Amino acid sequence: MTIQDLKDQNLIVFECLSGSHAYGLQTEHSDIDIKGVYILPEDQFLGLGYTEQVSDEKNDTVYYELRRFMELLSKNNPNILELLYSPDDCLRIVHPVFKPVREHGFLSRLCEHTFGGYAMTQVKKAKGLNKKILNPMDKERKGVLDFCHVSVKQGSVPVARFLGEKGLNQSECGLSRIAHMPDMYGIYHGTPTYKGIIRKEEANDIALSSIPKGAEPIGIMSFNKSAYSSYCKDYKEYWEWVDKRNDQRYQNTLDHGKNYDAKNMMHTLRLLSVAAEIGETGQLNVRRPDREHLLAIKRGEFQYEELLTMAEQKIERIKEVYPSSGLPAVPDLGKINELLISVRKAFYSEKY
Repeated sequence: MTIQDLKDQNLIVFECLSGSHAYGLQTEHSDIDIKGVYILPEDQFLGLGYTEQVSDEKNDTVYYELRRFMELLSKNNPNILELLYSPDDCLRIVHPVFKPVREHGFLSRLCEHTFGGYAMTQVKKAKGLNKKILNPMDKERKGVLDFCHVSVKQGSVPVARFLGEKGLNQSECGLSRIAHMPDMYGIYHGTPTYKGIIRKEEANDIALSSIPKGAEPIGIMSFNKSAYSSYCKDYKEYWEWVDKRNDQRYQNTLDHGKNYDAKNMMHTLRLLSVAAEIGETGQLNVRRPDREHLLAIKRGEFQYEELLTMAEQKIERIKEVYPSSGLPAVPDLGKINELLISVRKAFYSEKY
């Protein structure tokens, strides 16, 4: 099933402009995002060929099958609710059978967690991004030896320096654990059977050797394995982020000099505002009245700490309004199921 199939077979029952155009935050550089709902032909729906979503390669255009769409609505998914309640000037297709879905009330107190919780997750991601920008990692990966140090007088020196000053190679050395001293090892030299401190350059752990009885260590070494493990995790995450990041957005982050993803923070603050409004009014306003404020965030006109303060204030507001909200605790699944069945039957009876 492709987007062209949906169009050729007249299966699309709802379509609209989404994203920045729906929020009223579009600029001359904004992409055109199209979202919608389709209903599978009856034989495909009843058979094994159920397709819950159809999209283009970039996911700029996405259509959800009616059942999947209603399922996400029942969970108060933010993206799907915003799609359903898109402003009238963004609507492109509203099939008559779909109108009852637009008129149905899906909002519930779940929105505190789906809108607010998602936004809070984005705040955490923004903090992580801020850390990555402020603490870039060298492309050359550190190895085990960089986390090994040798006791010298009242301090310590890196093992590579210690061996270099003695004119020794790590591959000529052997290690042995020191009893009752975790992560501490004796370094030995002089026997060709020693395995080295590490067996190969890309090793992820030290190597232990069999030490002859009576051999004297040339030094006492510690291996900070937990620090090495944390470094490996951070290194992997950092360079995966570099590979996947949107270079244009990252350049914008560098250009405004505030060290945060401005577009992400704009949408985070938007979601927190929407979450509070739903709890207070019982309505979802997709088109944002605070366009200029949000675009100022996108332009990087605020300090990172200011935005975190705004977010924390909105989170506190969300916590205040939902306990007294008149919204139901959760959507009525029985009524949603009845609506789903009636819309599908109406579409099939009209089409066939």
